[in-house]
Amino acid sequence: MEVVQVLCMKGGTGDSSYAENSLLQVSYTTRKVISLTKPIIEEAITNLYCNNLPASLHIADLGCSSGPNTLFVVSEVVTTVDKVCKKMGHRLPEIQVFLNDLPGNDFNSIFKSLPKFQKDLQKTMGAGAESCFVTGVPGTFYGRLFPTKSLQFIHSSYSLQWLSQVPEGLESNKGNIYMASSSPPCVLKAYYQQFQKDFSMFLRYRSQELVEGGSMVLTILGRRSDDPSSKECCYIWELLAVALNDMVAEGLIEEEKMDSFNIPNYTPSPTEIKCEVEKEGSFTINRLEVFEANWNAYHGDFCPLDARKEGGYNVAKMMRAVAEALLVSQFGDGIIDEMFSRYKNIVADRMSRAKTEFVNVTISMTRRG
Repeated sequence: MEVVQVLCMKGGTGDSSYAENSLLQVSYTTRKVISLTKPIIEEAITNLYCNNLPASLHIADLGCSSGPNTLFVVSEVVTTVDKVCKKMGHRLPEIQVFLNDLPGNDFNSIFKSLPKFQKDLQKTMGAGAESCFVTGVPGTFYGRLFPTKSLQFIHSSYSLQWLSQVPEGLESNKGNIYMASSSPPCVLKAYYQQFQKDFSMFLRYRSQELVEGGSMVLTILGRRSDDPSSKECCYIWELLAVALNDMVAEGLIEEEKMDSFNIPNYTPSPTEIKCEVEKEGSFTINRLEVFEANWNAYHGDFCPLDARKEGGYNVAKMMRAVAEALLVSQFGDGIIDEMFSRYKNIVADRMSRAKTEFVNVTISMTRRG
């Protein structure tokens, strides 16, 4: 499977598109993630600006996708620069924002939303909004994207858990589509080695593109546990495997196709991330934080049954927007509706009986001189 060609969030604005389903994320998960990472981003940008006083800022958002989250994050970064400049009594520098994702990303949806983005920015920043320019950059961030020392700030959120390829040597991972409690040790090792290779390559290329003293803030779906197959990071994929295995048992999916399918994803621990950064050697770690966001926007001591069912429906829609392209490439599009109908019910059931959370790891780094 060529991940670069297949992996993309579902484009357009239809019911199962990423743009439509990321509205759920904006209203809860992503807004919570941004609220928790905002102080880290503000600190990185403030230090970057105060230490360098650049006449212009070149900023890249890697793995930007195509939903409302894309420009929401950009807006947060740009307005932070504006606030820092006003506080210091400086004129706002010209800001060039590069939005990067794989070539299959729906960049057209982003470009169509730019006029509204500029209007909203004007309400917040006034005439300073005219100093912000946005450009799309298709390509994999596991390769070079920008000229040497051309960027001052790099941001990425919810993207680096995706690997450049499905790890090799997963033939024994039968009945699973990802790391699971039943996966043999060689499968866990193969996933970890692919993460090491990819993340070190990512760091090496970004170190070439960032200026000395440039900053990078990354938020990655991860885990607290040392066990890469723990439920805190793998459960959401295990439940999808349950739906797929049920369909295999009923003859709706070929067992061979199920056994040869694996998700190109790895959710690292803070220790694993820190180890790779220190090993690569180009960056100083400023902050390394871990926090959680519940799967369900409706959670707490009191959660109505209907809200639990709706939560399962929303999580299934979100996962469909994220993973549909991969699933269609393996199983065809004829079984997708049935697959996610079953998945929705399975997720709602588990959410009613157990605490379900996404674990997020955020790291802030500075390019060494």
